[in-house]
Amino acid sequence: MNKKLFIDLLVQNDIHLTEYQANQFQLYYNTLVEWNKKVNLTAITEENEVYLKHFYDSITPSFFLPFHDVNTVCDIGAGAGFPSIPLKICFPHLHITIVDSLKKRVHFLEYLVELLQLTNVKLVHSRAEDFGQKKANREKFDVVTARAVAKMAVLAEYCLPVCNIGGMFISLKGMNIDEELKQAKKAIRVLGGEIVENKEFLLPIEKSERSIVLIKKVSKTMKVYPRKAGTPAKNPIT
Repeated sequence: MNKKLFIDLLVQNDIHLTEYQANQFQLYYNTLVEWNKKVNLTAITEENEVYLKHFYDSITPSFFLPFHDVNTVCDIGAGAGFPSIPLKICFPHLHITIVDSLKKRVHFLEYLVELLQLTNVKLVHSRAEDFGQKKANREKFDVVTARAVAKMAVLAEYCLPVCNIGGMFISLKGMNIDEELKQAKKAIRVLGGEIVENKEFLLPIEKSERSIVLIKKVSKTMKVYPRKAGTPAKNPIT
């Protein structure tokens, strides 16, 4: 996906990038590739692929949920900043909190946020479970996102405790996740969530399969969740 097509396809989804925002994406790409030489951030480094598989893919949740109406976003396990940084570039009003367990990735994001002159971005070096147990973070965010982090039953325990009641947990997944959603049904319910919709679609050009799972937070999460770091992955709620 070249930059012109990237911009044109966003326009089709009512996202109109300014020249400044387009330049932010280019600077993001250049910085990602440069840092990737010393820190393992991504296996995808070719420009057209980064614009499609990282930038465009990260923005797709906004095609199904009006981010103009969202104020606070928490991105769990953001890695190199996906999906939160592309969403922040497109929607500058967002207050973003990014949580990642690897200090090297947090250092990259600190550098990137300053370079792109992004405001209202908070970076937290923490395990998702530890972050979710802190009182200041619980049921605080309008939207919680996770992309390529874990199975849905585990993700629900990472993400739903910090999502506002009435807010939305958005999971970016591949296609054919019916069985994964079925296995996560109890976990989502126990943690106070309710599946609203699973939006399945194809990425442009290569036609790779994607799913955006929208889970609404409908009730408070019990204080016991998330459990001790490492426990959700080893022993998911079933």
